[in-house]
Amino acid sequence: MNTISTLPALLQAFFMDRLMQQRQASPHTVSSYRDTFRLLLQYAQKRLGKAPSNLTVPELDTPLLGAFLEHLERERKNSARSRNVRLAAIHSFFRYVALHAPEHSAVAQRVLAMPSKRYIRCPIAFLTSVEVDALLAAPDLTTWSGRRDRALLMLAVQTGLRAAELTSLRCEDIVLGSGAHVRCQGKGRKSRCTPLRKDTVLVLRSWLRERHGQPDEPVFPTTRGTALSHDALQYMLDKHLPAARRQCPSLTRKRVTPHVLRHTLAMDLLHHGADQTVIALWLGHESPQTTSIYLHADMQLKERALATTTAKNVSIPRYRPSDRVMDFLKGL
Repeated sequence: MNTISTLPALLQAFFMDRLMQQRQASPHTVSSYRDTFRLLLQYAQKRLGKAPSNLTVPELDTPLLGAFLEHLERERKNSARSRNVRLAAIHSFFRYVALHAPEHSAVAQRVLAMPSKRYIRCPIAFLTSVEVDALLAAPDLTTWSGRRDRALLMLAVQTGLRAAELTSLRCEDIVLGSGAHVRCQGKGRKSRCTPLRKDTVLVLRSWLRERHGQPDEPVFPTTRGTALSHDALQYMLDKHLPAARRQCPSLTRKRVTPHVLRHTLAMDLLHHGADQTVIALWLGHESPQTTSIYLHADMQLKERALATTTAKNVSIPRYRPSDRVMDFLKGL
């Protein structure tokens, strides 16, 4: 077999040539694909008893990949959506294999034919204004990390930035003073500017003065000065939720994630009469159609629509209990 067509060589070329060089994929895409293949090769090693460097492309056929995807859901408790993200990374690799290693085209075609799993789309979760106030009041402002967390939470709730956009912010991306705004680069390398309210400007100005960072340094660093990871962002939320739940018990019924804060901003804009197109531009959506999920989740909008309808004049018959003997016979 040609050494260029081996699995290790193809995998290395896929990441270095296809993703980084040709597509110039974002670091988040590369890390997501990397984690997918780390999990896959570890699973294949346990199942086949072979080191990852000795695996071949034909061994990664549909039976093993199907078992791997089931393993993700059953053992690692991944959702169907996360499963589909892993499958998308595998599909992308096998499209590269079909093009650069034609001898494996049969395997590639079988893998590419594996469908994504359908799943139930639940209504989005978001926080009420009372719950937001409780969350913002939770950090301990007598500590450095508490002041950082309060500034981060306030920025997240007011701008609706994605988790990756929040953690990748640099000090130079925050523009205060007249026309205060925050610059970020979202999905598809689309840059956008989001305006800031006066209360958020005050908190950020105080934090950046204390932060005293260089323009290319992260706005919200760890104690070591590095940028927060997605896991660190979720850990920060989980750390403050117990205090927020003591002040607002309704938070105990909700799972709060960075994306829930993004949904919260979108619902707040919708409740205040913002147009669907404006919300899409604010959040950096590819299409206004994506923003329709907030219309489905807005009960206030549905209740206002219901109030415009007229009640039907339907007579309600009086309840008459059935005969006890007949109930006894029916229950036998």
